[in-house]
Amino acid sequence: MSQEKRVVVVALGGNAILQPGQKGTYEEQLENVRVTGEQLVQMVESGKYKIVITHGNGPQVGNILLQNETAKDVAAAMPLHVCGSESQGLIGYMMQQTLHNLLAAKGRGDIPIVTLITQVVVDKSDDAFTNPTKPVGPFYDEAQAKALESEKGYDVREDAGRGWRRVVPSPDPIEIGEKEAIRQLIAARSIVIASGGGGIPVVREDGKLVGVDAVIDKDLAGERLANDVDASIFMVLTDVDQVKLNYKTPEEKGLDTITVDEAKQYHAEGHFAKGSMEPKVRAAIRFIEAGGDRAIITSLDKAFDALEGKAGTTITRSK
Repeated sequence: MSQEKRVVVVALGGNAILQPGQKGTYEEQLENVRVTGEQLVQMVESGKYKIVITHGNGPQVGNILLQNETAKDVAAAMPLHVCGSESQGLIGYMMQQTLHNLLAAKGRGDIPIVTLITQVVVDKSDDAFTNPTKPVGPFYDEAQAKALESEKGYDVREDAGRGWRRVVPSPDPIEIGEKEAIRQLIAARSIVIASGGGGIPVVREDGKLVGVDAVIDKDLAGERLANDVDASIFMVLTDVDQVKLNYKTPEEKGLDTITVDEAKQYHAEGHFAKGSMEPKVRAAIRFIEAGGDRAIITSLDKAFDALEGKAGTTITRSK
C-alpha cells in the first residue's frame, strides 16, 4: 500500500516573485516565479507531498494602487480589497502557468493546478480597526495626504521621513472563507494557490460577507490556511536559511530543531524583529498549538532539503 501524501502549505516570501532592486516587470516576475516553481516541483516529484501555495503581494498591490491613483481621472479607482483580489489573480496566473509548464516538461502535465481567489474572515471589532498601522500605496506630501484624509476619510501618517502614506488596519485572520473548496481540490489531487497577500479581508454582516480595506499579515493568514485545510506541515520561505538568535551580532546562532515551548521562550525574549521574522515565528507557534505536526522556516533554495529535515529551522510539539 502506498503511503498517504502529507499536505504542506508553502508560504512564499516576497523574493519568490520580485527581487529587491527590480522594477517589477512581467518578465522579471515570471523568471523569479520559474525559479520558485522548480523548488515546488521537487516537492511534487518526490511523491510524498500535496502542496498548497500562498504568497505575498506587497509590491504588486502597491503598483495597482499607484495605477489607481495615476488613472483616477479616466478610470474608476477600486477599493483596496478589490486591488488585493486583482493581485491574487495576476500572481496566481504566473504561478499556475509556470508550474504547469515545468510539470509538463517532466511528463506530469496531467496534475490540475488552480488559483483560488480567497477571502479571509476577520472580526469587525478587531482592535486593528481603531488603530490602523499598515502603510499601503504611494507616498504623498503632507498637503496631499491631508486632502485625502478630508475627502476620502483615509487614515494618513508620516512614514520615516520619506513622505506621507495611507495606513490601514491589519486585523487577525479568523477563517479562510473558501476552506471547504480548497479541501475538495486537495482531495482531487490539485495543486492549489490560495490566500495570496494574506487573503482578501472580509467581515460578516447580517449573514453576508463584506470586503473591508485592510491588510492581513501573510504569514498569519498562511497559518490560518494551513490549519483550516488540515495540513500537517506549514513551511514559511524567506530570505534567510534558518531562524537566528542574536541575529547579525557576534553571538548569532542558527536554530535547527526546536520545540514550540522553546520557540515561545525565544519569542518572549524579543529575539525576532517585528515585521520580518517575528510574525513568521508567531505563525509557526500558532500552527503547532492548533494541532499541526511541523512548522519549517527556511530560504527558498533550501525548501526541499528542509522538508526532508536537512536544512532550515523546524518547530515541533516535542523532541
